[in-house]
Formats: sequence, structure tokens, C-alpha cells
Amino acid sequence: MDIQNAQRQVDKWIKEHGVRYFNELTNMAQLTEEVGEVARIIARRYGEQSEKESDKNKDLGQELADVVFVVLCLANQTGIDLQKAFDEKLKLKTNRDHDRHHQNEKLK
Repeated sequence: MDIQNAQRQVDKWIKEHGVRYFNELTNMAQLTEEVGEVARIIARRYGEQSEKESDKNKDLGQELADVVFVVLCLANQTGIDLQKAFDEKLKLKTNRDHDRHHQNEKLK
């Protein structure tokens, strides 16, 4: 799946099932909520916090997918070609960080 296709799929879903996009501020709040759910799972499953019984069946993949869905909504409604932006960002990070992490003593 490429990002452009994912943006189209989300837009189609919104038009067929969601009536319309929530406004940008509502989607930003939703994104924050979804990221919080990911953080909760990570903190309890992989971090030092104990995992509550009610959290043990939470699916990290589904929560990450929720984050991606809302990001795609925000990109669509603000006119962002996320594939282009991602490709540009990856190129920038590759050029900027090519040797940086290899030289980081903390990562050895």
C-alpha cells in the first residue's frame, strides 16, 4: 500500500460511511487521543509500568492503524500529498543523518 492510495481509500471511506470529515481541530484532538492509546500500550507492555488486565488484549497494530487513519484524514482535508511529503522527508533525513547515528556512541 502506498500513501497516495491510502489517502484515496480514506477519502472514499469518509464519503461513503463518515458523511464528512470532522474539522481539523477535532481530528487533531482525535489524533492526540489515538497516540495516547498507543503510548499506554507501549508504556505498560514494553515499559516499566504494569499492564492492567483490561489492557492485555489491546491490539497495538490496531491502535497504530487508528493513528495512521487520522493522519491521513488530516492530510486529505488540508490538501497535503503525504506521499510527496514523506518522500521528501526521508531524503532529507537520509542526507542529514547518513553518518550521524553510526557515530553515536550511545547506540553501540
